[in-house]
Amino acid sequence: MEGNADVCLWKPDPRKKTKIDEFRELINKKHGLQLGDYHELYKWSVEEYPSFWGAWWEYAKFVHSSPPTQVVDPSLLITDIPRWFSGAKLNFAENLLRFRDDRVAIYATGEGQPGITTITYQQLHKRVGMYARALKGCGVKCSDRVVGYMPNCPQTVESMLGTAAIGATWSSTSPDFGVTGVLERFTQIEPSVLFTVEAVVYNGKIHDHTAKVKKVVAGLKHLKKVVIVPFVHKKQDIDISDIPNSIFLDDFLAEWDTGEAVEFEQLSFHHPQFIMFSSGTTGIPKCMVHSAGGTLIQIAKEHILHCDLTREDVLTYYTTTGWMMWNWLVVGLFTGCSLFLYDGSPLLPTPSIMWDLVDKLGITVLGTGAKWLAVLEDRGVKPRETHDLSSLRAILSTGSPLACHSFRYVYRDIKEDVMLGSITGGTDIISCFMGSNPTLPVHEGEIQSRNLGMAVEAWNEEGQPVCDTSAELVCTKPFPSMPTHFWNDDGEIKYTKAYFAKYPRTWTHGDFVSINSKTGGITMLGRSDGTLNPNGVRFGSAEIYNIVEQFDEINDSVCVGQRNAEGEERVVLFLKMLPPAELTPEFKRRLAVAIRTQLSARHVPSVILPISEVPYTVSGKKVEVAVRQIIQGETVGNRAALSNPDSLDLYANLPELQGW
Repeated sequence: MEGNADVCLWKPDPRKKTKIDEFRELINKKHGLQLGDYHELYKWSVEEYPSFWGAWWEYAKFVHSSPPTQVVDPSLLITDIPRWFSGAKLNFAENLLRFRDDRVAIYATGEGQPGITTITYQQLHKRVGMYARALKGCGVKCSDRVVGYMPNCPQTVESMLGTAAIGATWSSTSPDFGVTGVLERFTQIEPSVLFTVEAVVYNGKIHDHTAKVKKVVAGLKHLKKVVIVPFVHKKQDIDISDIPNSIFLDDFLAEWDTGEAVEFEQLSFHHPQFIMFSSGTTGIPKCMVHSAGGTLIQIAKEHILHCDLTREDVLTYYTTTGWMMWNWLVVGLFTGCSLFLYDGSPLLPTPSIMWDLVDKLGITVLGTGAKWLAVLEDRGVKPRETHDLSSLRAILSTGSPLACHSFRYVYRDIKEDVMLGSITGGTDIISCFMGSNPTLPVHEGEIQSRNLGMAVEAWNEEGQPVCDTSAELVCTKPFPSMPTHFWNDDGEIKYTKAYFAKYPRTWTHGDFVSINSKTGGITMLGRSDGTLNPNGVRFGSAEIYNIVEQFDEINDSVCVGQRNAEGEERVVLFLKMLPPAELTPEFKRRLAVAIRTQLSARHVPSVILPISEVPYTVSGKKVEVAVRQIIQGETVGNRAALSNPDSLDLYANLPELQGW
């Protein structure tokens, strides 16, 4: 590996008492234990997981009308998909709106927007009541589906909370999704109401959205209303006359501005709150149903314990509404902190725009994708030299493994005294398995720890837990944010195949990881469905990327395996060079030497080829599986899941890959 886990980049202040410390003391007192540090608390939390989750329920003070009669049945295996907190009645929106004062709940702005919108908790509570009454007024009932084809803006949060308040189920995609991608998702769940906008701004351009909306509406046969939110233009300049059942947002809400208190529908813990979708790169996206209680209790744990969030914080995550990190961000309202929503390019009008906003709003926790940090480093952005950043105490990163050079970049060019939390989980669990930890140091290239209550291990092919080597990420015990089911999955066939096919009675997540036996930290090594296996040596593509990213001449890359008729596999590396650099024999030799020196001779790709574009999903994830299918002569099932689907054609019928 490129990184050195012995290099400690940050240590927590031993004088500062964190929420984890406070919670650990509570556990010791309640259970007569002497848990001395995080590692001991973690071990207890997974061994005694019913007690852990019960204690967290009490500590966090979730709003509920009926208490649970049982946390979970400990005799049930993870494959049984057990129900949690039986007997409890609550409402997701009521928990996120438990504060109703004049503190700021939401700051919002975006590319091309003239200023910053501010909404207090009291105002948000009132607005959500209007949405809830309007949705009921047009016939939306409990468990009906309401969807957003929306940017990351306050109206999306309000729409979701209004939906949750009446017990309906929310799902969303972002405006960068194409018509096919949206319909492949939404036609499966038959929504009653669609919230959308007329246009968005990205990369300095206004993108009209109405043409796509018309086609989406035509494909959704059960819509009762299409609510149009003027986002770029003024209402009077927008023509929605040819969108069936459409209405502008202010007209939709007008008659429900009564000032009445919100009536929060009281529902079971496992009530379906969100429907999330798989990326769809290998077929029609799977519809994962996530519970109100499971989503709430899990993400709140990550915010309060693993991020140490309080009412004093300003939290942001650069995300779209089509990524589960949007759901993760919005649950921050439970802590009473202020959320900052940003829509548009994070590089315009300058690459420093987000750092400008950190200083302007006093942002304390900034979340982003690993790719953004790499782009800033490539562009030579050094916020440490140009900005104050005194408010910033944590930077979070996810979406893809955070390269070691990005760890060094953060501490060298952004800020020394900051917790860099590489976090990982996914849409499947609408949360994280592993992530930030304010009680532990940050080591170069490593995620700090496994999260409380998550029985994560790295298993070899024989199903044995291992450390310090590349292995499969598994979870051995139940947790509340498992999907309750997949939509229209009779007999749970798709669910079982997705998570429980490889190892009996164990959740397999599809990632390669290595757990450090000394630090307890975790290194992400890439998706195991894109596992490379030349000459019987299994490793993840991220190991190659860690080396590739050391070379300034390389703009991007994708690494896949190619199999021949005998079942043998070789590694093929595609490189997008940064002009004027070219992929010369000399450059290939330098790269091969670096890979051989830092990894092994077996890691060196058999073929290294130039490419002009690398395929990505609309949520910004590199698509290795589709590239592998193309070079094997197979058909890619769902190009609509890609943000740049035409790029796949670049990989077809390459003469250098024929005849092997």
